[in-house]
Amino acid sequence: MASDNIFSGLKVVEMASFIAGPSAAVILSDFGADVIKVEPPSGDTWRIGHKIPPQPQAQDAYPWHLANRNKRGITLDLKSQSAQPVLERLVKWADVLIVNTPHPARKRLKLEYDDVVQWNPRLIYADLTGFGEKGPDADLPGFDITAYWARSGLLSMTRDAGAPPTWPVAGSGDSATAVGLYSAIVTALYRRERTGEGSYVTTSLLAEGVWSASVSVQAALCDAKFFGPHDRKNPANAALNVYRAADDTWFVLIVMPDKLAAVAKAIGRADLLTDSRFSDPGKLAQNMPQLTAILDEVFGSQPMTHWYKVFGDVHVTFGAVRGPQQVIDDPQLRLNNIVVPLEGAGGKLTATISSPIQVHGVTKVPAKRAPALGEHNQEVLKLLGFGAAEIDALQASGVVPKPTARAAAAAG
Repeated sequence: MASDNIFSGLKVVEMASFIAGPSAAVILSDFGADVIKVEPPSGDTWRIGHKIPPQPQAQDAYPWHLANRNKRGITLDLKSQSAQPVLERLVKWADVLIVNTPHPARKRLKLEYDDVVQWNPRLIYADLTGFGEKGPDADLPGFDITAYWARSGLLSMTRDAGAPPTWPVAGSGDSATAVGLYSAIVTALYRRERTGEGSYVTTSLLAEGVWSASVSVQAALCDAKFFGPHDRKNPANAALNVYRAADDTWFVLIVMPDKLAAVAKAIGRADLLTDSRFSDPGKLAQNMPQLTAILDEVFGSQPMTHWYKVFGDVHVTFGAVRGPQQVIDDPQLRLNNIVVPLEGAGGKLTATISSPIQVHGVTKVPAKRAPALGEHNQEVLKLLGFGAAEIDALQASGVVPKPTARAAAAAG
């Protein structure tokens, strides 16, 4: 790996599943860390994420590569007592260990912090949970949809008036949580540079969800008066609303007070500034539906290309609502290395989403496909110092199974 990679030489063992924990390891790998992905012999269930409705269906295992690129993969049956020597050597090798196994299972597997820190006092032990380490629900299983979205309050606020809660975008809370876990790891690494000491760091899907909803949750902490769920036709503020252009493109418009006059003139409705229904603050709230109806008519008279120029000329904040198929054609993504090439995945999967952090002067590691199941078993065991006879015994017992034919072929 190139010497300018920030984490060149950093060794990471990731024993997590699905998205958030593995994605935190991906961010480390983007900056040069050597990541070993440890899976049970049956594999991480996220390997078939592209086949689980309502995920978009594809032949290519796109979510697996997204959350596990740049890693070496090993399968290990932690339920076997014979796995302990392998686990011990992995921990001794590692600078960072990422775990999201529920704590009751961790205790049975001897994978808690107190179990492994004895092997490596400088270890950064990164713990991800659904609902935090303490409290009556600490041991509940959690996905981002339940812990990040529903429990945090986010899901109750991301709906229109009269509508039931919707189903959030899968993985969105996980991806945000991955950045939080990465930040905790980097903070601990900085502390280790200063003190020489390892750390136990943690975050949860719930904590990250509440942080994302923190403006509203903070308001609740001071008994603020809340407006009801957003009602597009009768919003709390017509200047902060969603409108539709003549070509059926919906867009979000945010007009701050200092821009109201400029925008009213730019859309050809300067008269709204002196209309007593809207210029009088006392009447404005009562007449918000009428103002919204006027704006609906104005914005529905021209296509989005027209409004893009109008809003751009007055430097007002707006955003066209785009679907995934439109997002990938946005030139901003490739020009800013948000979408980057992916090497070796095969099929139609030739690009991937880079982690959202850029350090000027530092080139990220080129994105390479995620490992096949057990692809690097022998390579990793040799790296950990196991001899040929020991490797044969581990494979014969099923503790570290022989890789599948596909994995062996991928390993070359």
